[in-house]
Amino acid sequence: MIVLVFGLIIFLGVHSISIFKRSWRDAMVAKMGEQPFKGAYSLVSLLGFGLIVWGYGLARLEPVVLFVPPAGLKHVSLLLLLPIFPLLLATYFQGKIKAVLKHPTLVSVKLWALAHLLANGMLADVVLFGSFLVWAVVDRISVKRRPLAANTGVDASFNRNDIIALVGGVGLYVVFAFWLHALLIGVAPVSR
Repeated sequence: MIVLVFGLIIFLGVHSISIFKRSWRDAMVAKMGEQPFKGAYSLVSLLGFGLIVWGYGLARLEPVVLFVPPAGLKHVSLLLLLPIFPLLLATYFQGKIKAVLKHPTLVSVKLWALAHLLANGMLADVVLFGSFLVWAVVDRISVKRRPLAANTGVDASFNRNDIIALVGGVGLYVVFAFWLHALLIGVAPVSR
């Protein structure tokens, strides 16, 4: 569990710089340059992510059961997960979805974490998904308090980018739910 917690501290810590110390981030970008800063940020993020994956795997070897979720919550969880990939794609395909939600990635992280908390009752699950849920809520509050960036040329009407996000995202969801989750995580959320 220590490796998982350490990974979460590193990963979520680096992703929290703008929440708690935006001025430090801006000073580092000015000092290093934007690309070197992003490179260092990415390397630290990858280190944290690797530790999360490793630590979660270790924690699953010695599970500590906190609660056993009712079977029906698995279906609720699968339903909550359906918009995850469309929201992630909407982050990169400008359209109505992004205009309305402003930060679709944070919405997807909150849904992903909540869905997994509903369907899993091990201590490692609560630590992992609870940490991401708390982080996403705090980050969304922080984003609302930051000055708005100029909204230059963003198309706020429903357009083909929204269709790409929706169709592509649902396709990714199906592939992930039926095949990739079992392959990458070792748990099949949908039985075939």
